Amino acid sequence: MPTFSKKPAYTEPPPPEPRPTPAQTVRALMGNPYFAAMGAGLMFLTTLAVLIGVAGDPKAGEPVVRVSLAKIAGRAEPGWRNALAPERPGDPLVTEDLFTLSETPVEAETLIGGQAVITLPGGQMFQAGGPLPQAPLAGFHTQGPGGLLPIIAQDGRTPAEAYARPFVSNGKPRIAVVIGGLGLNAKATRQAIETLPPQVTLSFVPYADGLQGWIDLARAHGHEVLLEAPMEPIDYPENDPGPYTLLAEAQPADTVRKLEWLLSRATGYYGVTNYLGSKFVTSDPAMTTFASALRARGLAFIDDGSAARRAGGVPRASADKIIDDQLSAEAIDQQLMGLEAGAVQTGRALGAGFAYPVTLSQVARWAQGLEQRGYQLAPASALTTP
Repeated sequence: MPTFSKKPAYTEPPPPEPRPTPAQTVRALMGNPYFAAMGAGLMFLTTLAVLIGVAGDPKAGEPVVRVSLAKIAGRAEPGWRNALAPERPGDPLVTEDLFTLSETPVEAETLIGGQAVITLPGGQMFQAGGPLPQAPLAGFHTQGPGGLLPIIAQDGRTPAEAYARPFVSNGKPRIAVVIGGLGLNAKATRQAIETLPPQVTLSFVPYADGLQGWIDLARAHGHEVLLEAPMEPIDYPENDPGPYTLLAEAQPADTVRKLEWLLSRATGYYGVTNYLGSKFVTSDPAMTTFASALRARGLAFIDDGSAARRAGGVPRASADKIIDDQLSAEAIDQQLMGLEAGAVQTGRALGAGFAYPVTLSQVARWAQGLEQRGYQLAPASALTTP
C-alpha cells in the first residue's frame, strides 16, 4: 500500500544566497548541454547570414536577374517578356498592362541565359515561364478586312518573337515536337492542350469553330501556337484542303488574299505551318509570294519537312521526322527515339505529328523521361533559324 510523506512543518527561511556575477551566469549556461546546442545553432545561422551578405545568395548558381519595369528590354530570348506568370498562385496574369509599361530599352542589363524576375510598381514580383498571356498583345496587330492581322511592332519586334514561348538552353541537345490538326475535334484538342508538356508546340486548323478560344486555352497552358495554312497537294482537287487552299498556279494577289483571310481567323500564333502542300512548296513563284507575305508580317514558317530546302528570309524550321506515319505505339516510340539519335548528332531535332489519341499518349509518356536521358524539350520556335 503506498505511503505518502507528511508535509514538513514551517521553519524560518534561510538567508538569501549571494547573486552570481554575469561571468558566473555565462559559465553556468555554457555548462548546460541544451543551451550549448542552441548556441551552436545560433552561431551557424549568424555565420550563414554573414556569408550570404558577403558572397551572395547560396542559389546564385541559378541564373536570376531582377529588373524594374523601367529597365526591361527586348534583348532576351524571343517572347520572354510576353510570357510572365504569377510568382504566387492566385496572383493575376501579367498581360498587356505589363507590356505597355515595359517599353524603355535596357542598357547594361542582359537577360539572355537567365530567368527574368520582374518587379511591378508596389513590389509585386513575377517570373518568366508558365502560362502565356492572352492574345492579342499591344502593338502586334492591326484590323484587317476579316479580323485582326499580325504586324511588326514600331520598334521592330515581330509577332514571331512576341508570341513564341520563352526558352533558355541548358546546353543539352534540343528536341521539339509540333502536334497539328487541332481545333476540329474538341476531345483531342483538349487532351493535347492539357496533357502534353507546355514545351510542345501546337498547331491549329484555321477552319475550326471557336478557334480563338482554343488558342487562348493553349497559351494559358503554356503552349506556343502555329496556324496551319492549307496548301495544294499533288492530287488536288481529289484531295482538297478547303476553300482557302493556297494554289501553286495562283496569281500573287490571290495567294496573299487567301493567306490574309487565314491569318485573320485568330491571333496569338507566332508562325504558320503547312497543311499538305506537296505541289505548292515545289513552286518557286508560289513560295516566294508566300514567304514575302510572312516576312512582311513578322511571322515564322515551320514545315513538316516537305519544304526543308527552302529558306525564304523568315525564321524557319523543318521537321526531321513525321512521328506518326504508322499509327501504333511501337512505331511512334521508334520515331521518337530516332529524334533523340538525330539530336545527339546535330544538337537539335524536330518532329511533327497529328492529334491522334495514340500520338498524344505516346508523346506525353516519352517526354516525361526526356530530361533524365540527357535531352532538353524545346518549343519549335527555339529551333528556328533566319
